[in-house]
Amino acid sequence: MSDNKVSVVLGTQWGDEGKGKLVDILAKDTDVCVRCQGGNNAGHTIVVGGVKYAFHMLPSGLVNQECISVIGSGVVVHVPSFFKELEDLQTQGLDCDGRLFISDRCHLVFDFHQIVDGLKEGELGRGSIGTTKKGIGPAYSSKASRSGIRVHHLYHPAEFEKRLRTIVAARYRRYGDFGYDVEEELKRYQKLAERLRPFVIDSVEFLHKELRAGKRILVEGANALMLDLDFGTYPYVTSSNTGVGGVCTGLGIPPSKIGSVIGVAKAYTTRVGGGPFPSELLDAVGQKLRDVGAEYGVTTGRPRRCGWLDLVVLRYSTMINGYTSINLTKLDVLDVFDEIKVAVSYTINGKEVTSFPADLDDLATATVNYVTLPGWKQNISKCRNFAELPENCQKYVRFIEKDIGVPVEWIGVGAGREEMVAVGLAE
Repeated sequence: MSDNKVSVVLGTQWGDEGKGKLVDILAKDTDVCVRCQGGNNAGHTIVVGGVKYAFHMLPSGLVNQECISVIGSGVVVHVPSFFKELEDLQTQGLDCDGRLFISDRCHLVFDFHQIVDGLKEGELGRGSIGTTKKGIGPAYSSKASRSGIRVHHLYHPAEFEKRLRTIVAARYRRYGDFGYDVEEELKRYQKLAERLRPFVIDSVEFLHKELRAGKRILVEGANALMLDLDFGTYPYVTSSNTGVGGVCTGLGIPPSKIGSVIGVAKAYTTRVGGGPFPSELLDAVGQKLRDVGAEYGVTTGRPRRCGWLDLVVLRYSTMINGYTSINLTKLDVLDVFDEIKVAVSYTINGKEVTSFPADLDDLATATVNYVTLPGWKQNISKCRNFAELPENCQKYVRFIEKDIGVPVEWIGVGAGREEMVAVGLAE
């Protein structure tokens, strides 16, 4: 039996850490790049040769012309968005012919899921989750209630029609008539099914064949651990398992086949949407992080909430995902600060807490305990090895490593593909 293992890239915080850039770099030495969960609510931006590529649902390994990309079974797919994203990339000069595939087990996101997403958010009012309204949550709800429609159902028209009519009728009973034209949708998907057919594969069989053949497989996680349905800041989370467990369940790969797990962590902290954010800065410092870091969502355009690096979050994330190394991103954004704070623990009800609590009411009362480190006030965007970084910058990296017990292997010092310091695990 082959001892070949997959490599995994996961977000450590609340998403938007810059996973796509690392995936793009690693994809140069990868045969297959795979998405395992989420949908087109994810967002990666990759800059190559001055061209900015925006990825939402498709694996960002597509930038490498030699790499095959697969959308795994755990991903929920809005077919019109799949083709729109593909067309946008091809318009920018990416040739994706014959190297993009989708699992026949993927659940489908329909327009009615997106309508329902907005209706659910409206019901929640001020307590809304802050979803992207892409229909991801309702599609996963359909999946969990065993009423969902999968890609393979498209090729059995009678079954597809029956399932679509049944699920829409159920949503009408729940939300009233929200003006969804089932007849037009059936006609549209009859055409979309044939257009999609060349992309559809049995991804479980495909991936295991590639593993046995010794092919190098890279798994690209979407969202991040603190948005995980089970381990994130519930209910302010996404609707899938965004941690290492989602790799196994979303691809049909056993834990024994997982090799390196690289956690991507921003050098500070951001999140989009509602929910707790202990180290959030609502002052001029937070705005400075947002402006210097260009912190606006790829998928939504929403301004991201910004704050100092939270090692309570990173420690917790490391326990769950077992990172073998860290990619610390956007370190250059901190160039402009005289001093930099790092959250190291919380005080809740008079007690120091060093792991992330489950109860959001407790978290709301938390006082964040910081360590203040000196800044370096130098432009590090031209640095290409660790020794070139200013001394205080190196100390910042080593402080993080020591706290979480995981080595930093990569450091992002700018937006471009080449603006990355490869530290090397031996250093």
